[in-house]
Amino acid sequence: MAHNRPNPDDRSDNVEKLQSMIVHTIENMQEAEASMEFANEEDKKRIEAKNERRRDSLDAFRSEVKDEYRAQQENGLE
Repeated sequence: MAHNRPNPDDRSDNVEKLQSMIVHTIENMQEAEASMEFANEEDKKRIEAKNERRRDSLDAFRSEVKDEYRAQQENGLE
């Protein structure tokens, strides 16, 4: 029976991954806002609600970037 060992926790690129997620989320918000020009009222409300959730996600991503960056600094993983 083979022993499955978990991979070591490699957090060295978490900041970059989070920053990429931030960029993609902003792009999605911009595309959604552009599509509102052609949307009916019901779709506009859905888009606005989704973008509000995206704003919340952006806040969380940014907070996590700060935490990860701080952790990298403390552990010398710059």
